[in-house]
Amino acid sequence: MTDETDDERFRRVAAIFEPAAFLQTLGVRLDAVGPGWCETSLPLTPALRQQHGFAHAGVITTLADHTAGGAARAAVPPGRDVLTLELKINFLRPGRGERLVARGRTLRAGRNTVVSESEVFAMADGQELLIAKLSSTLTVLDERPFASPVPNRARPDDDPNVA
Repeated sequence: MTDETDDERFRRVAAIFEPAAFLQTLGVRLDAVGPGWCETSLPLTPALRQQHGFAHAGVITTLADHTAGGAARAAVPPGRDVLTLELKINFLRPGRGERLVARGRTLRAGRNTVVSESEVFAMADGQELLIAKLSSTLTVLDERPFASPVPNRARPDDDPNVA
C-alpha cells in the first residue's frame, strides 16, 4: 500500500475503467475506491440479460473480474499495473433486479502477483442478494499507456472497418 491520497488512488483505478470500451458498453461505473478495495455497479438493462431474463453470466463475470482488478490496482504502488492471470467464479443464484453491485478486495499484494476477490450482488427493491463470488490471481507489471477507446457501436455491421 502507498501513502497516496484517496483522490489520487481513485484516479489511478479509474484509469483502467475509462479506456475499456467494453465496460462502457455494459454501463459499468466505478463507485468507490480505497486501499486495496473498490466497488462498482451497472444497471441491469434488458440487453444484459440472458434468455430467461437473468443477468448474463458473461456480464457478471466481467463486472467481477474488473472489480477484483480494480482492488488489485488500488493495492499496488503508483507506476505499477495489474493484469488477470487466472480467475475462478462461482454463480450462487440467478441475478434478478435493477442493478448489479460488485465489491472487490485484495487478499495479498506481492511484488509480482496479487490475489484478490470480488462479490457480485443483485439489487432489487432496496435489497441486495449475493449472486456470485470470484477469486483472481493477477500479475504486477510496469504501467504502460492504455489503448485508445474504440467508438461504441451497437452492432458489428455499424463498423465500416468490418467486412
